[in-house]
Parts: sequence; structure tokens; C-alpha cells
Amino acid sequence: MTQAYYSQANHGPFAEHGLGDFELENGEQIRGLRLAYATFGRLAADKSNAILFPTWYSGTSKIVEQAYIGPGRALDPEKYFIILVNQIGNGLSSSPSNTPAPFGAARFPAVAIGDDVKAQYRLATEKFGIERLALVLGGSMGAQQTYEWAIRYPDAVRRAAPIAGLAKGTAHNRFLVQTFIDAIASDPAFDDGWYADAGRVHRGLRRHAGLFAASGFTPDLFNRRAWGGLGFTTREDFVTGFVENHFLPQDPNNLILLARKWRDADVTRGAGESLDASLARIKAKTFVIAIEEDGFFPLKDIAAEQEKIPGASLKRVSSVWGHLALFGVDPAYNAAIDSILSELLG
Repeated sequence: MTQAYYSQANHGPFAEHGLGDFELENGEQIRGLRLAYATFGRLAADKSNAILFPTWYSGTSKIVEQAYIGPGRALDPEKYFIILVNQIGNGLSSSPSNTPAPFGAARFPAVAIGDDVKAQYRLATEKFGIERLALVLGGSMGAQQTYEWAIRYPDAVRRAAPIAGLAKGTAHNRFLVQTFIDAIASDPAFDDGWYADAGRVHRGLRRHAGLFAASGFTPDLFNRRAWGGLGFTTREDFVTGFVENHFLPQDPNNLILLARKWRDADVTRGAGESLDASLARIKAKTFVIAIEEDGFFPLKDIAAEQEKIPGASLKRVSSVWGHLALFGVDPAYNAAIDSILSELLG
């Protein structure tokens, strides 16, 4: 079930770029690291039209494509060369679920957001010869990667658009993500930090899906039954058909790896400097985008970081879907994001 979910049939077409044995920030190594990616449009001769968009928690390049890419939209493949890159551990790139023993599952090393960005930089430069990106953007964990890009490689990012995410997680956000990890780990099959047989697990993932739904959507979504427009008839029907349907086919070891990475995200990690100093090093023209009703990454927290970035603008969007408007289910959110990105791309 798990491997079928991560297939080309469900989430392709995607290509892979091999990076060889890849050293991580913690000194460990991923043997034969592979980054899965999808591209749209044509790279200009001067390579000035390249956009990089990394995935979020539980997302894939196909999910991002369906939510943000298309003719006439801000991210129009007729104008731009768009690289959607799958973060390490999401099931398409190297992950516990697709790495053979003895290096998969319990032997798969911990990964940091900085590791993703270092690998993505190599993809951009080695595979495509791109030294400067017209735009780096991403939502949630994609925003964490966007910040890492703009700080780690300030001369390689012309514009940045972190959407609904932070450069450094708050105490509340870390606690929230830990509850997701604990829910997955509550299944009896979980042992010593991982699942030995991920394909037989359901109860932990179901608990996780419920927590994710209760905190990721807004109270108004449930109170007003705003999910009715998608054809769901009851709350149970919506949570089962929309949220569980998304999470239950996935590999719990992948989700735990991603969640730990999300929980520990911090652009100052290993830099020996303050958050103010890290954000002050951003050179990109930056639009920091917040969802006003976001329960994962509240507007107040996002605005506090935006104020530390030279010349950055705060852009606010509203959606009854809260943080999970990122999935492209709200036409008003989609239109607002397209307007903001069009302005940024200018």
C-alpha cells in the first residue's frame, strides 16, 4: 500500500537526481541520496526565469503542482521554469520507506532543513547550471526551506516568498508538532523510535489525522460546515474522506522523519548567531505571506520575523481553511496567492 502511494502513477511524473553519499549536518550520511523533482516550462537561455518550490509536510511535487502551477496563474510554465523538489523523507526522494536495509527505517539518519537546502542547491547548480533563482517559495515546511535558502545562499535567491511558515519554530509550534509525532507513535507497532513494519500500521496514523484536522483547520470550517462544498456530508465524513484519506496510505516512518525536521527547524542552527542576525543577511526581495487564521504558524509570529528582514513586506491572506488552505482547496486563497506572487515577480 505504502509503496503504491508513492508511485509515479499517483505522484508523477517525477525525475530523480543522484547526489551520491551525502553528508548531513549532524555528521551522519545518506548513502546514494536521490532527490525527486518535477519541472514545468523551459529554462531561458540566460537561466533568469528559474523558480524553486520545495514540498511541505506530507506533500509531494504532484500535490504542489495541482495547487499552484498552471497557465494563467502566477506560476505560469509558459513564463517560468519551475522546479518542484521533494524534500528528503517525503517518500519520493530518499526516505525510510524507499531505502533498502540496513539503511532504511530505523537506520535512516535524522535530517535537518539545512540538509534539504544543501541538496537542493546541488540539484539547481549541478543538474541545471542555475546559479541564481528568480524566486524561491514554499508553504509551511516549504517556508522553512525558503528561509534557509535565502539565508544560506543569499546571492542565489533574487526573490523569496515564505508562505505560512517560520524561520525558527516557536515553543508552541514545537509542542504542537510533537503531539503529531506522539500520535503516530501511539500505535503498538511503534518501537524504539520507528516502525519495523510500516505497512501494517493504521491506528497511530488515524489519531494523527484527527489531531491534524482539529488544529490545522479553523473552528469556523467545522461550525459552518464549510467542507460541504467538497461534497462531504458530516464532520466524520470530511475527516475520513479528506484528512485520513491523505494520511493513512503514507508511511509513518516518513511522516515521523518529516515531523522531527519540522519541529527542529531553526535557521540559526549551527550558525552561532541570533535570529535577528540570520534574517538580516537576507538579500532577496521578500514577501512574507501569512494566513490570518493559521493555527500552526500564527500571524503574530510570522509578522515578528518579517520585521527583522531588510525591506521585507508582510502580505496577509484569509481563509476559513486556515493553515490547510495551502492545499489549494479555497479558490479565494488561490486567487490571493496568485495576486501576491504576480506582484513579487513583477
